[in-house]
Amino acid sequence: QVQLEEFGGGLGQAGDSLTLSCAASGRAFRNYAMGWFRRPPGKEREFVVAISWRGSEKQYADSVKGRFTISRDNAKNTEYLEMNMLKPEDTAVYYCATAASILQVIRGRPAHWGQGTQVTVSS
Repeated sequence: QVQLEEFGGGLGQAGDSLTLSCAASGRAFRNYAMGWFRRPPGKEREFVVAISWRGSEKQYADSVKGRFTISRDNAKNTEYLEMNMLKPEDTAVYYCATAASILQVIRGRPAHWGQGTQVTVSS
């Protein structure tokens, strides 16, 4: 079983930067693709970004491309989401997720989810 825990959520203003991290435990983290999803207020959960287990493949949602950067450190069993030029529409609960392949993450079918961390961006 894989356990995921997100860190780094909080409050920011438009244009600010925040970095989220997700610590994984319970299984060989390096064999799993990782990703981030988010649920804006009153909306469905949506895909944000995914990264392959080697980190060589990355896929971003159009809404965050050029502003968000995903990375991972397999030695620390941790992935990161650097969020720059934040916008009020980035306000959401952000969820970390893992899957056996990056395609599963992109398709919204991860095997494991974190509990989520709130990010709120004011204008």
